[in-house]
Amino acid sequence: MTATTLIGDLIGSRGSADRRRLHRTFADVLDRVNTELCPPTPVRMQVGDEYQGVFASLGDALHASLLVRLALLPDADVRHGIGRGPVEVLSEDPRVEDGPGWWAARAAIERVEEAEGRPGERSLRTAYVATSDPAGRDEAVVAQEAAVNAALVLRDHLVSGLSPRSVSVLRGLLDGASQRDLAEALGISPSAVSQRVRGDGLGAIIAAHELTRGMP
Repeated sequence: MTATTLIGDLIGSRGSADRRRLHRTFADVLDRVNTELCPPTPVRMQVGDEYQGVFASLGDALHASLLVRLALLPDADVRHGIGRGPVEVLSEDPRVEDGPGWWAARAAIERVEEAEGRPGERSLRTAYVATSDPAGRDEAVVAQEAAVNAALVLRDHLVSGLSPRSVSVLRGLLDGASQRDLAEALGISPSAVSQRVRGDGLGAIIAAHELTRGMP
């Protein structure tokens, strides 16, 4: 089957002052992703600090990548590679999968690692490879991949520059909270929340997220 695959890798978690707490947070957000999005192959921790899952759509995978990153910031960060392509089960255990879909996700996360060495893209944390098969890269596929990656460069740049308070506001807005409710919960004025939405680009992050959320 053709699928949207996602590989995530915690960055620098071995240097965390409280690695156990970090992994509890990580496990909790993966449980939330599985409950909210019901991916065909649930996201699971793998060896070390990596996790993997297969999603019903590109929009779901993009949504999951943002949820996980916001849950971990500012204490930790995560790289994500999103791939698209055929996936096959290799044994009686349905969790053992391989194929071009996974190769594409691995190529995408390698793009993120390479981008961290380039000044203009060093804040990139998520990349998308539409297919690992050159024969499947028609003009529409290439155009979609370029558009998604352009949106990710800007999304990740904005998120990387947020203060812990603005990350909390963005989390709440994505969860559907009103600005007034967030102001009360955070102990700040509604105008302060509104200023963060405008000044920190939170409104732009949410608008872009909503546009990509419905991608098949």
